[in-house]
Amino acid sequence: MNDLIHLRNCKKIVLITDLVTGEIACSYCGAVVSEKSLDASNESSSITGEEYLKNSRTGQKISLKMADMGLSTIIESKDRDSTGRSLSAENKRMFYRLRMWDRNSRSANTKQSYIKAFTLLDGIRAKLGLSDAVVEETAYLFRKITLKKNLAGRSTAGMLCATAYIACRLTNTPRTIQDVANAGNIKRKQLQSIYRFILKELEIHPESYNPIEFVARIANATNASEKTKRDATKILQCGQKRGMNTSKNPMGMAAAAVYLSSLKNKEKISQINISKVSGISAVTIRDRAKEIKKSLGGIV
Repeated sequence: MNDLIHLRNCKKIVLITDLVTGEIACSYCGAVVSEKSLDASNESSSITGEEYLKNSRTGQKISLKMADMGLSTIIESKDRDSTGRSLSAENKRMFYRLRMWDRNSRSANTKQSYIKAFTLLDGIRAKLGLSDAVVEETAYLFRKITLKKNLAGRSTAGMLCATAYIACRLTNTPRTIQDVANAGNIKRKQLQSIYRFILKELEIHPESYNPIEFVARIANATNASEKTKRDATKILQCGQKRGMNTSKNPMGMAAAAVYLSSLKNKEKISQINISKVSGISAVTIRDRAKEIKKSLGGIV
């Protein structure tokens, strides 16, 4: 009806929108359109918890890397309802039991292991620069192996590092097992043992890394030129077509390719320097380089 009066009595139709109330009105006659505009702005970002509760419309997102998955409950100790009136005796007893169950669930052994593991996961994420997808996949695998009750007798740190490495393999995030072991401050042999155990329990068969993904990492660490990086990538691509990369350590193949490419471009990058950067011994680099030369022939 407001829209009809507005169109009949006002010839200058200039509609404006009130961003506070969402009302659409005419700037000349002041008539208000019955339909309100929708707020298409982004979710309000806040810093403090009070501002978040005040401005947020949807609440925090659900995440597997949180012990309670972001679905925590808060039961106040005041026995009063929303209007401020005191609860009945029966309701007081009921809420007392609810508070007790909530408190006991917070101190459960499973939940404590989640808190310890996911706190460590935040540290590993910062050290390795992992994405949200890798972190969520790690939390999912850790919860899955925990439900099988396989944590008994094994360290939480070892299980979490193993699941983090598996998540990197599944999401094709190039991180070596030594990188994860250093980030989690555990021994590589221990991590390898737990890694094989989890693969067997969860029946996971991740694909091996592509050696090309490690070329840029080695080349940048050794200050190699861009031409050396491209030539090393070309060497690995040719080797991949001939099936030379199969069942080989991808980091070792990448290190050998960078070394051969540096020799081709007459850059002084020693095997010792590449060995320190890649974590592959100089003997292995020489062996892989000989295999590449024998297989590719004149390409190298």
